[in-house]
Amino acid sequence: MTGKPRILVVEDESPIADTLVYALAQAGFQPEWCATAAQALQAFRRERPALAILDVGLPDRNGFDLFRDLHDLPGGAEVPMLFLTARSDEIDRVVGLELGADDYVAKPFSPRELAARVRAILRRSARAAPAPVPPTPLEVDGERHRVRYYGTLLDLSRYEFGLLRELASRPGRVFSRDELLARVWDADSESFDRTVDAHVKTLRAKLKAVAPEVEAIRTLRGTGYALQEDLPPRP
Repeated sequence: MTGKPRILVVEDESPIADTLVYALAQAGFQPEWCATAAQALQAFRRERPALAILDVGLPDRNGFDLFRDLHDLPGGAEVPMLFLTARSDEIDRVVGLELGADDYVAKPFSPRELAARVRAILRRSARAAPAPVPPTPLEVDGERHRVRYYGTLLDLSRYEFGLLRELASRPGRVFSRDELLARVWDADSESFDRTVDAHVKTLRAKLKAVAPEVEAIRTLRGTGYALQEDLPPRP
């Protein structure tokens, strides 16, 4: 891995492709050349690029159709794309931009200008991208009665789920045994404090099986239980 933005260059004319690859490499990018649409699809599936430059006139597929195919791949809609063509007809430019392309360059072109356009598109994309959301170690799905812990679906009993749901509703907050009995068990239940303790013990064991080093549930002697406020992002 070089750390440089990978640019997928789809161009069937090798002299033009060589010029593009050289200009992009000189500008600090990592270009990868594909001469056909089939090669481009394979390269895109293998590793999603930072940007794709698509020639409209490819030997095996129209560049506009290739754009649609790439766009439909997982993550394809997030990759900015630029059309490159020998035709300067306005209708081609309109079709490309209406499809959602980020730019359209007609041949002949300045390699340095094209590299500058690539850089500008990537800057715009970076500004427009939403801030990444950190993964949540504990995901409680109340509607489906399911819990994922560090990506693992837990096999929980009805009461284990209820306990974890209550604790997760307010991380850090200490719930007394009486509160948990009232919130999780049936009103006519004859359960006692030790019932809560027993279920917390089995629940804690299931959490430990996924992340042994993480103490997800704290015990406050004589008071009750609390879910850790700041679970580490990775066990």
